[in-house]
Amino acid sequence: MKDRFFAIVNPAAGGGRSSQLAGPALARLRNAGGLVDVIASAAPGHAIALAREAFQQGYRRFIAVGGDGTAHEILNGAFSTGTQDRISLGFLPLGTGNSFLRDFTRDGAEDSLQAVLAGRTRPIDLIRLTHAAGEIYSFNLLSIGFTADVAALTNRYFKPLGQFGYLLGVFIRVAQLRRRAFVLRCDDDEDWDERRCLFLTFSNSKYTGGTMLIAPNANPTDGLIEFVRWGPIGRLGLIRMLPRLYDGTHLDHPLASRRAVRHIEFKLAVPVEVMIDGEVTVLQCRSVDVIPAAVDIYI
Repeated sequence: MKDRFFAIVNPAAGGGRSSQLAGPALARLRNAGGLVDVIASAAPGHAIALAREAFQQGYRRFIAVGGDGTAHEILNGAFSTGTQDRISLGFLPLGTGNSFLRDFTRDGAEDSLQAVLAGRTRPIDLIRLTHAAGEIYSFNLLSIGFTADVAALTNRYFKPLGQFGYLLGVFIRVAQLRRRAFVLRCDDDEDWDERRCLFLTFSNSKYTGGTMLIAPNANPTDGLIEFVRWGPIGRLGLIRMLPRLYDGTHLDHPLASRRAVRHIEFKLAVPVEVMIDGEVTVLQCRSVDVIPAAVDIYI
């Protein structure tokens, strides 16, 4: 097992900002005595293959240099090996959203670097999505419905615009609003929930999109998934409620609900768009489970 960090840099993160800032950030780590091997990813999904290969070569300490998507790919690369060996993950958050670290600190970049230098870690849970073609692991959240629709549009057309691009995606999707039923049941529920909704989120941590507090009761260390459901609200009601997604008071709306669960089972007729840690993919979802204290993070 290698006593070094394996850092994967996503040069496209943060609208290209990562490619400019990664060098100085890694230099600070090395100047402080950190032993780091560095490689850059070349395309979406590439960091999964890089992390898998690094794990097979004996690396167990990783650093995600980019956004939440970079960390997501590293975790999925390491966990795809099927081994039970434990890994630790540090962050040099240079991406657009960087939602996850907000649960722990408001100064993610500096505090993450100091944690890596001090060797300070804490265990966190992961969420595992089982789908028709395999498994995907999430450290932030999974979401279907309106939130995934917005993310898909934003990632495709507006991501370089940052927060403004996300808001643009929101208002376009409000105009195209769809309220659908995603049939599921949780834990020991006997009945399937077939109600229409605006969105469903299954969160490990509180924030999404950098500053949206969609799951204010989520805790990435409690061994539970925070399940937030928002019912079939109309366009005008949604527009009025959008600012409340940023302080968590959207849960006061009579069409909103939340519960803490360990297992979700789906009964979906077709594949759906799923937002996973900020990225969107189309999947035939089968189940979602929590894996308590699955990975150590530097924070």
